[in-house]
Amino acid sequence: MRLSNTIQSIAIGSFDGIHIAHQVLINQADAVVVIERNGGYITPGYKRSLYTNKPCYFYHLDKLKSLLPDLFIARLQEDFPELKKIIIGYDFYFGKNKGGNTALLQKLFDGEVVVIDEVCVDSIPVHSRTIKAYLKEGNIQRVNSLLGRAFSLEGKVIQGQGIGKKELVATLNIQTQRYQLPLDGVYATRTKVDNRWFHSISFLGHRLSTDGSFAIETHILDQSIEQNSSNIEIEFREFIRSNKKFDTLDALKKQITIDTLQAKNILKDLP
Repeated sequence: MRLSNTIQSIAIGSFDGIHIAHQVLINQADAVVVIERNGGYITPGYKRSLYTNKPCYFYHLDKLKSLLPDLFIARLQEDFPELKKIIIGYDFYFGKNKGGNTALLQKLFDGEVVVIDEVCVDSIPVHSRTIKAYLKEGNIQRVNSLLGRAFSLEGKVIQGQGIGKKELVATLNIQTQRYQLPLDGVYATRTKVDNRWFHSISFLGHRLSTDGSFAIETHILDQSIEQNSSNIEIEFREFIRSNKKFDTLDALKKQITIDTLQAKNILKDLP
């Protein structure tokens, strides 16, 4: 299947997150070839294309993992007949059982192969797996520094349990798919509703003080809004506290007031 007759250089990888190191590869290419997997993403699916102005072409790993390295390269050359340069990271492997490495790629491909060395920020190597580890710790500031942008979740707005609006604070609840989620807890965030950004405070985790179910919910600070779109985006700025159980709704409400004041202070200099 011929994808383009004009593209002469491509960057190849999973590009999960389109983080700072990924951008180094992408900036040297005409287009991006994304090897798609099955879940647990920093940035899933087509959303990667939102963080680059280069065209993105998606291949699913399930359809490539049985190809021997030479057939994998042949597939690329068939899809991009004018291909003259391939840009990869130093740890790139390809083909069946990851049988192809940098040396084999240079042997199989008759064009130029550009290998990008490891990229570090504050002496920390920038890898998707590293960012995921920081997400699991709730270290959002480190996550954002390695991404080169704020980590965000996009999801479909769903019906909540109804207690928030009546007894606590009104929230928008979302359902997401295929994301690597941060540590359960409360975060200072911004929330995008109907293409407008609002300061917010967000919670994800099991609602230990009420029904025990898992939730991702966000409260817009100091504004009452009408929400018309079916999807919203939550942008994470700083971890406030871990999830915990409160004995009464009154105790939870008092803690929400404390959390809200902290979120406002964190977000005060952001638009």
